[in-house]
Amino acid sequence: MAKVQIKELISNMAGDFLRENGLELYNTQFKKEGRDWYLRVFIDKAQAPENDKAQAPADGETQTDQNAEEEEEEYVSTDDCEKVSRYLSEKLDEADPIQQNYFLEVSSPGMDRELFAQKDYDRFAGRRVEVKLYQNFENSKEYEGTLIGLIDGKVVIRDDDEREMAFPLEQVAKTNLAVVF
Repeated sequence: MAKVQIKELISNMAGDFLRENGLELYNTQFKKEGRDWYLRVFIDKAQAPENDKAQAPADGETQTDQNAEEEEEEYVSTDDCEKVSRYLSEKLDEADPIQQNYFLEVSSPGMDRELFAQKDYDRFAGRRVEVKLYQNFENSKEYEGTLIGLIDGKVVIRDDDEREMAFPLEQVAKTNLAVVF
């Protein structure tokens, strides 16, 4: 079964259940590691409508300044993961849509979550990110800075020197939230 089909399958199978529990499907992975297959389902707390979301920090304002003004973000609990895992396990066993034997894992996307969709870039605008490129740009494949957003097909960040950089999405291997302590 193709990866796109699996994500669609999980979304269709668990969409209503996730919504009823204040959750949403963040991503899925179906991959072989060694001799074993793993179906990994990443869930997140459902997000508020667009007009309720925070804006990126203004020039001169830091993410810390902005965080002081925002409500604390809710995170996925182990109870959430367990509940979804039990639900999905039962539904997958009933339908048996995947031919291979596999291990089902349900978790949150984590502190260093990868950003995939426009809504992810919008949600985390103003946060520190790490951008990894397929090829060197100015002698480096890795950049870190404050996410401005995904604008016109480009990942735009502001580095520590206040320089704005835009990387075409097709040149970006991945964008992750940076873990800042």
